[in-house]
Amino acid sequence: MIDVTVKIDGKEISVPEGSTILEAATKAGYDIPTLCNAEGLKPFTSCFVCVVKIEGGKGNLVPSCATIVREGMNITVESPEIEAARKMCITLLVSDHCGDCLPPCQSACPASIDVRAFIKAIADNKPEQAAQIIREKAPLPGSLGRICPRPCEDECRRSGVEQPISICNMKRFASDKEIEKFDIPLLRIPAKEEATGKKIAIIGAGPAGMSAAYFLRQQGHDVTVFEKNENSGGMLRYGIPFYRLPGKILSLEMDAIEKTGVKVKYNTEIGKDIDIISLREKYDALLIAIGAQGSSSMRIEGETLPGVYSGIDYLGKIARLEAPNVGKKVFVVGGGNTAIDASRSAVRAGADVTILYRRTKADMPASDFEIREAEEEGVKIEFLVAPLSITAKGKTLCIKCIKMQQGEPDDSGRRRPVPVNGSEFELEADSVIGAIGQYVLSDFLKPLGIETDRSGNITADPATFMTSQPGIFAAGDCQTGADIAVRAVGNGRKAAAAINQYLLGQPITGEPEEFNSQMGPPNTIPASFFEGIEEKERIKMPLINLDKRIKTFTEIETGFEYDKAVLEAERCLECGCDKIKEYRHSRDAAPHICFVGCIKCLSITVPQCKLRMYATRFDVDPKFFKGEKRTYTLDKSRPDMKMETGKCITCGSCVRACAESERACEEIKKLNVLSFVGRGFHTRMTVPFGKSLVDTACDSCGECAKVCPTAAIVMRKN
Repeated sequence: MIDVTVKIDGKEISVPEGSTILEAATKAGYDIPTLCNAEGLKPFTSCFVCVVKIEGGKGNLVPSCATIVREGMNITVESPEIEAARKMCITLLVSDHCGDCLPPCQSACPASIDVRAFIKAIADNKPEQAAQIIREKAPLPGSLGRICPRPCEDECRRSGVEQPISICNMKRFASDKEIEKFDIPLLRIPAKEEATGKKIAIIGAGPAGMSAAYFLRQQGHDVTVFEKNENSGGMLRYGIPFYRLPGKILSLEMDAIEKTGVKVKYNTEIGKDIDIISLREKYDALLIAIGAQGSSSMRIEGETLPGVYSGIDYLGKIARLEAPNVGKKVFVVGGGNTAIDASRSAVRAGADVTILYRRTKADMPASDFEIREAEEEGVKIEFLVAPLSITAKGKTLCIKCIKMQQGEPDDSGRRRPVPVNGSEFELEADSVIGAIGQYVLSDFLKPLGIETDRSGNITADPATFMTSQPGIFAAGDCQTGADIAVRAVGNGRKAAAAINQYLLGQPITGEPEEFNSQMGPPNTIPASFFEGIEEKERIKMPLINLDKRIKTFTEIETGFEYDKAVLEAERCLECGCDKIKEYRHSRDAAPHICFVGCIKCLSITVPQCKLRMYATRFDVDPKFFKGEKRTYTLDKSRPDMKMETGKCITCGSCVRACAESERACEEIKKLNVLSFVGRGFHTRMTVPFGKSLVDTACDSCGECAKVCPTAAIVMRKN
């Protein structure tokens, strides 16, 4: 066969006569994206993603998959113009894609925990494996499984049937069973030969700092954490009561991180015991993870009187077994989780407790279930009430209050509370606990010259967590402001990835983020998505007797029984995938396999979803193009395959594979099961005449699934 010599971006290459530009470029080492091109099928040029430019032509971009090379052809395959055209094509296709890359629960998790995978492990009677899966992203499953406010459950698709999966409680179950079996959390300890010689100092042994420390140890770095308190845990220990998170569980998980080689220097306050500048000079990188442990002022007269406490101070004293006597009548000011925790703690001290909140119940930032449990325990809540001043009145305190009414929405989207003139009234109390917010205690950091925002939070890049000073990073509440622990854990891990890049001299980009397509929030999912799904009642977390609850700091949730946990796990819809038993989730067997919501990205044997791969590569915005979008459809009439035309990009590969492919048999079958159905924008690759797959001559050869670039057609495996 005669060879043809062409130039590709100035590089000469010889290929057989009749080759396409795509084949020539591939031989030359170029990675030209293509969605509709498949081995064994004639070029179709439907996606137009593989465009290139030929010198001396009409100036148009041409599809490389269908253009035959000619002797002396000068081809450009990479240029700003070509990249822009390819990005535009991918963006157009993504804008009409109806499918999930990640399960919505995982997308909603601030720590990106692989929810579906660990739930599946529990369903398969492997709770210890479930704990390990959680720990791939968050090394504190036992703690988070008790105190997380469950943003993942808000997005759980099961709520379209009855109620979401009890994801948070399942994290706890996995951790509990691991500890029952092995007495300790099974964290991965890095081998000594992995040592890099790089040293990192972390200020703060809270959830962000200790999570970062754990993941940095996995990279072989030497990590020292400096903690001003006598124990690790930060606000998990000193801000959350034992009835929610027992100290033993937190200690087990924190101690396990130390056993990986992380050094923690307790009772060591930076700026007091160690100079911050000398610390920075001694270490190759510095991570600030000090949390937000300052208590916001109520800004009223009398808040420094004896008997007036901040919520953080009160909870901290309880954690240190130094709880003050708050008396019999206690008022708590605030509506967040700290206010709820302080109220329930005061109830356990024998007090009659009332929360004063200046907004409505719907505006309370505290978790709904926390509010409900507080009310069950006798905590009363007075809404649309704000304190004006506190004065001493003998042995008691007098709180002057005013009633509020709802005004116009403020920056938070909530209606602003407005005082009602002439509505002042007084309350008598033994103690008042203010819990209206937290701030960062960062004065000792000023010598570093790092920037802060108007609220005093440390300014850091949201992807890399690097501050305005190279080599100094910040993560957790000191960077985000007071927030939930699961986000601090996730951001600690992400900061560790960026610190590792910095130490190794790599480009500092942070954790890689892949494109993520989402069908939408639960209330937008069509009813057809839930057809045929049997209703199953959500398993409730058992609690200790109410009479005992209000008299002790013993953990009130007793945990799931084994059989109940399995039943709850089996409620999972495994969004985007029928079965995942064939897949592996093990660092030893396959360190880089991640579980995602689409089977195309899940399977070891099915090729990666090209649409997601290219959408990530070109950093596309799925909402760039507005307008009508295809909806969810599912054909699972055959037990061995399923077809979701919402994921289809109309490339036509499946139609051609069914009609032309010789790969599955000696002769071309020409079954013509699939066809182009509809016209224009509404064209779909599907079974014609409104039939289902089971009504056709389909013999499940799988050729259509092999060429599908988006998992619109996949084969099931028993």
